[in-house]
Amino acid sequence: MGITKSEIFTEEQNNIAQIAKVFGHPARVAIIQHLFKIDSCVCGDLVNEIGLAQPTISQHLKELKKLGIIKGSIEGTSVCYCIDQDKWKSVKQIITQFLEQETGINNDCC
Repeated sequence: MGITKSEIFTEEQNNIAQIAKVFGHPARVAIIQHLFKIDSCVCGDLVNEIGLAQPTISQHLKELKKLGIIKGSIEGTSVCYCIDQDKWKSVKQIITQFLEQETGINNDCC
């Protein structure tokens, strides 16, 4: 497997790519939507809600947590996850700025 050479890209480009990668799997999108819907969650609930095996859900949670979109707290033998509101605002701002770019190119040229 080759290296990504992420160091040749700007911090903004790397941030957008990391966000896109996390959102690039429908299970992660479903997890985020579920967390917004109920405002907190125990991992076992996600297994029932999403319909994937516990290890698979755990791997997706790990990726979401690595980006910082979710945070978790230990409650006995369970971990309760929720959306990190500050990080979510940051992600929204980054993606919104990226998506609101205008080409400035006349559409007749292509």
